[in-house]
Amino acid sequence: MAFAKRWAARATMLALACAAAFSGTAHAEDIHVLATGALSAAFKQLVPTFERETGNHLLISWGPSYGTSPDALPMRIKNEEPMDVCFMIGAALDEQIKQGVFVPDTKTDIAESAVGVAVRAGVPKPDVSTPEKLKEALLSAKSVAFSEGASGTYITGTLFPKLGIAEQMKQKSVLIKGRELVGAALQRGDADLGLQQISELKAFKEIQFVGPLPREVQKVSVISGAISKNAKQAEAAKAFIGFLKSKSAVAVFDSTGLEQPQSQAQVTAN
Repeated sequence: MAFAKRWAARATMLALACAAAFSGTAHAEDIHVLATGALSAAFKQLVPTFERETGNHLLISWGPSYGTSPDALPMRIKNEEPMDVCFMIGAALDEQIKQGVFVPDTKTDIAESAVGVAVRAGVPKPDVSTPEKLKEALLSAKSVAFSEGASGTYITGTLFPKLGIAEQMKQKSVLIKGRELVGAALQRGDADLGLQQISELKAFKEIQFVGPLPREVQKVSVISGAISKNAKQAEAAKAFIGFLKSKSAVAVFDSTGLEQPQSQAQVTAN
């Protein structure tokens, strides 16, 4: 009888342990995320922390905020890839909101990203402190790489014309399409000089970060996130956005070349 009771007690404890383990994983969710590469370096640090704290799993697909390659976020959205939340340049996200893709009142500014300059290893760092010095550096480079995303759109549509070198740059431009970052092209030696969001350039330790564009020709973009109208894990996705607004997340963004959105910086200062 005593043996039977001990066996029954052990069986009950085992059942409770299994039930507890099951309940702990039953509520874990797979959150489908579309994200701009400008967040890649920060997410390498932030994603494991969020997953550990919540038990949820983030399935991230990367791509530029603009462009027509299969990896470009607008194309991923158009092709109806699984998506609970998307992080992209705010202006591009606004276009998608107008098309009814995202819940408007969930749009949240996450970080600000400026454009910078980098060169491949072994190439002397040029002086890009003024528009004239930047112009000299671009004209002196044998090849210049930029993405098809927000920074590349600005570079070809505004920066080169503003510097008066649009025609000269056509022969030496290297367009990086899809989710690949400019730093990867510099690392391979496909270009001598690269222009992209600072956080994306700083993600590569094997290249040389030169500095930001001069203030007179700088382009600062706000990166925002929003919940898809067809999100299957809307609450878990909202929790991730909230996590990205925490002080610890802001510190990681700062360390990877991103800055607080002006609205958040003002609130923090006050």
